[in-house]
Amino acid sequence: MPAMLAAQFTGLPLSQSPAPQASFRLGLRPSPAVRARSLAPRVAASAAAVSAKPAAEAPPVADRTVVRIGLPSKGRMAEQTLSLLKSCQLSVRQLNPRQYTADIPLIPNLEVWFQRPKDIVRKLQSGDLDLGIVGFDIVSEYGKGNEDLVVVHDALEFGHCRLSLAVPKEGIFENVNTLEDLLKMPEWTEERPLRVVTGFGYLGDKFLREKGFKHVHFLSADGALESYPPMGMADAIVDLVSSGTTLRENNLKEIEGGVVVESQATLVASRKSLHKRKGVLEITHELLERLEAHLRATAELMVTANMRGNSAEEVAERVLSQTSLCGLQGPTISPVYCRRDGKVDVEYYAINVVVPQKLLYKSIQQLRSIGGSGVLVTKLTYIFDEETPRWRNLLSELGL
Repeated sequence: MPAMLAAQFTGLPLSQSPAPQASFRLGLRPSPAVRARSLAPRVAASAAAVSAKPAAEAPPVADRTVVRIGLPSKGRMAEQTLSLLKSCQLSVRQLNPRQYTADIPLIPNLEVWFQRPKDIVRKLQSGDLDLGIVGFDIVSEYGKGNEDLVVVHDALEFGHCRLSLAVPKEGIFENVNTLEDLLKMPEWTEERPLRVVTGFGYLGDKFLREKGFKHVHFLSADGALESYPPMGMADAIVDLVSSGTTLRENNLKEIEGGVVVESQATLVASRKSLHKRKGVLEITHELLERLEAHLRATAELMVTANMRGNSAEEVAERVLSQTSLCGLQGPTISPVYCRRDGKVDVEYYAINVVVPQKLLYKSIQQLRSIGGSGVLVTKLTYIFDEETPRWRNLLSELGL
């Protein structure tokens, strides 16, 4: 009987209703649990109505006064980031290694947050971070062309790698040495596309589409990508490469034209924060000045030597005749005073000149050849220009 009633009930048009039978109404009376469930939407609606009434609102993100920078939390990238900042006299102070927050004593209003690189990019976009140090590959992959992300410094000189496409050395790829060769292979069809495994789906897909590939299927993976082609799970990989040793040891090869992006550590900022949050632009300026000046100085050395001469001009003539001794704007030459026969006299002149590290030995040889002696070599911490070129570029980018 219940089955017949159900059949009759479901067969009725929506505009009709069953005849009022007492047994039918009693048999379908909801239990207390069902009644509670039926009341839930009304309770939720009531709660929503209450929450819609004017109340104390949470402060918007823009009201945050402290400036936040995200730094990598683990691995070699994290170590090198902290080392660079320390070299710029910006040591990061982390009182508890288990905490994700820290500070930089020399910049009081700056709060440091240790995060995964991809989360740094995401939180820059959401407004939870204002600045970050992260690889350009991560900025490109997780930023996805977001115009709110501004690369303030694009070459922090560590974390160098490239995102590159690689294929097996043997089999159908034995004679595939260029991206053009891979594109022209007849094997790739709609039914049998080129299978590419990568952790960089956005960049990989964008790159191959721009290069004319039409039949490609991407597989997502985070690690051990080199194992996929030998296992028959993929035809190619798009992965980060430093030396290429891991590829070679797994019988894979990079191909000409297959580099998706060259990467190294970068300083990135939120455009909205630079415009709207108090203190972000000023802190960015200081970070940029210190980073630029330090990175420039690391490639140079100060060389000091003594040289006999009748005048500073005569010594300058000799020094400037040597190609490696021209310095930044020129050598600094000053008299070396000594007492002779009870009188102050000048017999030597001190030469100070900045030379590239890679030309140090050549510079010393040239100094000796013109009479230089007592040569001292000093490392430099900063070389500040009149104006930091990247700061000028940033202001132009921001329309300031």
